[in-house]
Amino acid sequence: SFRIARGLLSRIEDPETGALSEDFRVEVPCDRIAQAEASARILGDEVFDRFPFAESAGPVTRDPKTAILNRTWEPTLTVTGQAGLPTLANAGNVLRPMTSLKLSLRLPPTLDGGKAAERLRETLEADAPYGAQVRLENLDGVCGWNAPPLAPWLERALDEASRVFFGEPAAAMGEGGTIPFMGMLGERFPDAQFVITGVLGPESNAHGPNEFLHIPTAKRLTGCVASVLSVT
Repeated sequence: SFRIARGLLSRIEDPETGALSEDFRVEVPCDRIAQAEASARILGDEVFDRFPFAESAGPVTRDPKTAILNRTWEPTLTVTGQAGLPTLANAGNVLRPMTSLKLSLRLPPTLDGGKAAERLRETLEADAPYGAQVRLENLDGVCGWNAPPLAPWLERALDEASRVFFGEPAAAMGEGGTIPFMGMLGERFPDAQFVITGVLGPESNAHGPNEFLHIPTAKRLTGCVASVLSVT
């Protein structure tokens, strides 16, 4: 059953590269590509060097721009849990009746989550090898959000504020599109301009057990937001 499950996953994910099928991909907007290029020039290898890779392991790409787009616009499959496999201490050379996997797909922000979920079901449940029973349960697709392009006045205000408080022009990483509240706001106010930011200072380790705010960075970011608000 594990080999069957592995084969089914290969229908949606290339096992060599991790690339997902075209059903879960979108064309990346030109402005997002330009923002990724700008951020890549600033961050360089820090985009991937900050992760604690095991021993000789490394990133799937050494190109900072590609790495940024991979984590924001390229779909990704993650197996987050399993059932049916015994522990090593209890494992034996016997046939198992089933294998269950918990899957998570990160989708591009402009892809319809509901349609992607149904396409996933169709792909995995159809024509199972050897007539095996394949069933997806608790399937849920949530849409992301892509902020509208920055108005010229806001782009100038962000750059000026960033130069004053950080000594460099503003740059965007394209994260936060999965925050449900932002999608709701974007749908309710389609013509509004958005500035979404947060403090991720040196070694802040967001969402980790030792998460903290880097106070100097927080002060400068607060200054940036206040400067932009003064323009509006």
